[in-house]
Amino acid sequence: MKITVIGASGGVGLAVVKRALQRNHTVTGISRSAVQLIGYENFTFLRGDALKTLVLKKAIENADAVLVTLGTEKNKRKTTLFSEFATALVNIHNETKANIPFIFVTGFGTGESQEYVSSWFIKLFLKYMMREVYIDKAKMEEIISASEMNWTIVRPGRLLDEPLTEKYRIETELYSGMNITGINRADIADYMVKQAENQSELKKYVAISAQ
Repeated sequence: MKITVIGASGGVGLAVVKRALQRNHTVTGISRSAVQLIGYENFTFLRGDALKTLVLKKAIENADAVLVTLGTEKNKRKTTLFSEFATALVNIHNETKANIPFIFVTGFGTGESQEYVSSWFIKLFLKYMMREVYIDKAKMEEIISASEMNWTIVRPGRLLDEPLTEKYRIETELYSGMNITGINRADIADYMVKQAENQSELKKYVAISAQ
Protein backbone atom coordinates (compact mmCIF):
# COMPACT_ATOMS: atom_id res chain seq x y z
CA MET A 1 0.00 0.00 0.00
CA LYS A 2 0.97 3.65 -0.37
CA ILE A 3 1.69 5.27 2.99
CA THR A 4 2.38 8.95 3.59
CA VAL A 5 4.33 9.89 6.72
CA ILE A 6 4.05 13.51 7.81
CA GLY A 7 6.95 14.54 10.03
CA ALA A 8 9.28 11.91 8.61
CA SER A 9 12.75 13.23 9.39
CA GLY A 10 13.43 11.97 12.90
CA GLY A 11 12.25 10.24 16.04
CA VAL A 12 9.01 8.32 15.68
CA GLY A 13 8.52 9.63 12.14
CA LEU A 14 11.75 8.16 10.80
CA ALA A 15 11.04 4.92 12.64
CA VAL A 16 7.62 4.79 10.95
CA VAL A 17 9.19 5.32 7.53
CA LYS A 18 11.68 2.52 8.11
CA ARG A 19 9.06 0.12 9.46
CA ALA A 20 6.68 0.77 6.58
CA LEU A 21 9.49 0.12 4.10
CA GLN A 22 10.47 -3.05 5.93
CA ARG A 23 6.88 -4.22 5.49
CA ASN A 24 7.16 -3.60 1.74
CA HIS A 25 4.98 -0.52 1.47
CA THR A 26 5.56 2.41 -0.86
CA VAL A 27 6.29 5.41 1.36
CA THR A 28 6.16 9.16 0.83
CA GLY A 29 7.76 11.16 3.63
CA ILE A 30 7.30 14.88 4.19
CA SER A 31 9.27 17.12 6.53
CA ARG A 32 11.17 20.39 6.58
CA SER A 33 14.43 18.53 7.22
CA ALA A 34 15.97 16.13 4.74
CA VAL A 35 15.50 12.38 5.04
CA GLN A 36 18.23 10.21 3.56
CA LEU A 37 17.63 6.49 3.26
CA ILE A 38 19.94 4.29 1.24
CA GLY A 39 18.76 1.18 -0.54
CA TYR A 40 15.01 1.82 -0.67
CA GLU A 41 13.63 2.41 -4.15
CA ASN A 42 10.05 2.68 -2.91
CA PHE A 43 10.67 5.81 -0.77
CA THR A 44 9.91 9.33 -1.97
CA PHE A 45 10.86 12.39 0.07
CA LEU A 46 9.02 15.70 -0.17
CA ARG A 47 10.72 18.59 1.54
CA GLY A 48 8.21 21.16 2.72
CA ASP A 49 6.04 22.66 5.40
CA ALA A 50 3.05 20.49 6.28
CA LEU A 51 1.09 23.63 7.18
CA LYS A 52 1.10 24.68 3.53
CA THR A 53 -2.07 23.46 1.82
CA LEU A 54 -0.49 22.73 -1.57
CA VAL A 55 2.39 20.81 0.02
CA LEU A 56 0.01 18.82 2.20
CA LYS A 57 -2.32 18.01 -0.68
CA LYS A 58 0.58 16.75 -2.78
CA ALA A 59 1.86 14.62 0.08
CA ILE A 60 -1.40 12.79 0.68
CA GLU A 61 -2.86 12.50 -2.80
CA ASN A 62 -3.26 8.86 -3.85
CA ALA A 63 -2.23 7.67 -0.37
CA ASP A 64 -3.83 4.55 1.07
CA ALA A 65 -3.04 5.71 4.61
CA VAL A 66 -1.61 8.82 6.27
CA LEU A 67 0.54 8.58 9.41
CA VAL A 68 1.13 11.81 11.31
CA THR A 69 4.22 12.07 13.52
CA LEU A 70 4.69 15.82 13.83
CA GLY A 71 7.02 17.06 16.55
CA THR A 72 8.62 20.25 17.79
CA GLU A 73 12.07 18.70 18.30
CA LYS A 74 13.52 20.35 21.42
CA ASN A 75 11.27 23.40 21.31
CA LYS A 76 9.06 23.42 24.41
CA ARG A 77 7.70 26.92 23.97
CA LYS A 78 4.13 27.84 23.11
CA THR A 79 3.17 26.48 19.71
CA THR A 80 0.22 26.23 17.34
CA LEU A 81 1.87 23.68 15.04
CA PHE A 82 -0.42 20.79 15.91
CA SER A 83 -3.73 22.65 15.88
CA GLU A 84 -2.89 24.52 12.68
CA PHE A 85 -1.89 21.29 10.98
CA ALA A 86 -5.06 19.53 12.13
CA THR A 87 -7.19 22.38 10.79
CA ALA A 88 -5.41 22.29 7.43
CA LEU A 89 -5.75 18.50 7.17
CA VAL A 90 -9.44 18.52 8.07
CA ASN A 91 -10.10 21.22 5.47
CA ILE A 92 -8.41 19.11 2.80
CA HIS A 93 -10.32 16.02 3.92
CA ASN A 94 -13.60 17.91 3.73
CA GLU A 95 -12.80 18.50 0.06
CA THR A 96 -11.53 15.04 -0.83
CA LYS A 97 -13.55 12.82 1.55
CA ALA A 98 -10.67 10.34 1.49
CA ASN A 99 -11.89 7.05 2.97
CA ILE A 100 -8.48 5.97 4.28
CA PRO A 101 -6.88 5.52 7.72
CA PHE A 102 -5.35 8.58 9.38
CA ILE A 103 -3.11 7.54 12.29
CA PHE A 104 -1.80 10.26 14.63
CA VAL A 105 0.77 10.05 17.40
CA THR A 106 0.55 12.51 20.31
CA GLY A 107 1.58 11.36 23.77
CA PHE A 108 0.20 9.86 26.94
CA GLY A 109 -0.56 12.87 29.10
CA THR A 110 -2.40 14.68 26.32
CA GLY A 111 -5.93 15.84 27.10
CA GLU A 112 -7.82 13.82 29.68
CA SER A 113 -5.07 11.18 29.81
CA GLN A 114 -2.97 13.61 31.86
CA GLU A 115 -4.97 12.60 34.93
CA TYR A 116 -3.85 9.00 34.49
CA VAL A 117 -0.08 9.51 34.32
CA SER A 118 1.30 7.37 37.14
CA SER A 119 4.87 8.69 37.40
CA TRP A 120 5.19 11.84 39.51
CA PHE A 121 8.33 12.77 37.55
CA ILE A 122 6.48 12.58 34.22
CA LYS A 123 3.59 14.56 35.69
CA LEU A 124 5.96 17.36 36.69
CA PHE A 125 7.73 17.21 33.34
CA LEU A 126 4.47 17.55 31.44
CA LYS A 127 3.18 20.28 33.72
CA TYR A 128 6.24 22.50 33.79
CA MET A 129 8.37 21.59 30.74
CA MET A 130 5.95 20.40 28.06
CA ARG A 131 2.78 22.18 29.11
CA GLU A 132 2.45 24.48 26.09
CA VAL A 133 3.25 21.73 23.60
CA TYR A 134 0.72 19.34 25.16
CA ILE A 135 -1.96 22.02 25.25
CA ASP A 136 -1.68 22.32 21.47
CA LYS A 137 -1.49 18.55 21.01
CA ALA A 138 -4.78 18.34 22.89
CA LYS A 139 -6.27 20.90 20.51
CA MET A 140 -5.15 18.76 17.57
CA GLU A 141 -6.81 15.73 19.11
CA GLU A 142 -10.06 17.66 19.57
CA ILE A 143 -10.05 18.90 15.97
CA ILE A 144 -9.30 15.47 14.55
CA SER A 145 -11.79 13.60 16.72
CA ALA A 146 -14.56 15.99 15.67
CA SER A 147 -13.82 15.39 11.98
CA GLU A 148 -15.21 12.79 9.59
CA MET A 149 -11.81 11.21 9.04
CA ASN A 150 -11.09 7.56 9.82
CA TRP A 151 -8.79 8.51 12.67
CA THR A 152 -6.86 6.69 15.36
CA ILE A 153 -4.88 8.67 17.94
CA VAL A 154 -1.90 6.89 19.48
CA ARG A 155 -0.66 8.08 22.88
CA PRO A 156 2.70 6.47 23.74
CA GLY A 157 4.38 6.59 27.10
CA ARG A 158 7.97 7.77 27.55
CA LEU A 159 9.91 7.39 24.29
CA LEU A 160 12.83 4.95 24.25
CA ASP A 161 15.41 4.07 21.61
CA GLU A 162 15.70 0.31 21.90
CA PRO A 163 15.34 -2.22 19.06
CA LEU A 164 12.00 -3.42 17.74
CA THR A 165 10.28 -6.09 19.86
CA GLU A 166 6.74 -6.16 18.38
CA LYS A 167 5.62 -6.71 21.97
CA TYR A 168 3.63 -3.91 23.55
CA ARG A 169 0.47 -3.24 25.50
CA ILE A 170 -2.37 -1.10 24.26
CA GLU A 171 -5.26 0.38 26.23
CA THR A 172 -8.30 2.01 24.69
CA GLU A 173 -9.94 3.04 27.96
CA LEU A 174 -8.55 5.24 30.74
CA TYR A 175 -8.57 3.80 34.25
CA SER A 176 -6.81 4.35 37.55
CA GLY A 177 -3.50 2.50 37.85
CA MET A 178 -3.18 1.76 34.13
CA ASN A 179 0.57 2.48 34.40
CA ILE A 180 1.57 3.50 30.88
CA THR A 181 5.36 3.23 30.90
CA GLY A 182 8.08 3.74 28.30
CA ILE A 183 8.03 2.25 24.82
CA ASN A 184 10.51 1.98 21.98
CA ARG A 185 10.01 4.32 19.04
CA ALA A 186 10.42 1.28 16.80
CA ASP A 187 7.47 -0.42 18.49
CA ILE A 188 5.29 2.69 18.19
CA ALA A 189 6.15 2.68 14.50
CA ASP A 190 5.27 -1.00 14.23
CA TYR A 191 1.86 -0.39 15.79
CA MET A 192 1.10 2.63 13.61
CA VAL A 193 2.03 0.84 10.38
CA LYS A 194 -0.06 -2.18 11.33
CA GLN A 195 -3.01 0.12 12.06
CA ALA A 196 -2.54 1.59 8.59
CA GLU A 197 -2.76 -1.95 7.21
CA ASN A 198 -5.76 -2.87 9.34
CA GLN A 199 -7.38 -0.05 11.32
CA SER A 200 -8.77 -2.12 14.17
CA GLU A 201 -8.97 0.85 16.56
CA LEU A 202 -11.05 3.19 14.41
CA LYS A 203 -11.90 6.47 16.13
CA LYS A 204 -10.21 5.46 19.37
CA TYR A 205 -7.52 6.94 21.60
CA VAL A 206 -4.90 4.25 22.10
CA ALA A 207 -2.43 4.37 24.98
CA ILE A 208 0.64 2.25 24.24
CA SER A 209 3.56 1.12 26.35
CA ALA A 210 5.93 -1.82 26.75
CA GLN A 211 4.41 -5.00 28.09
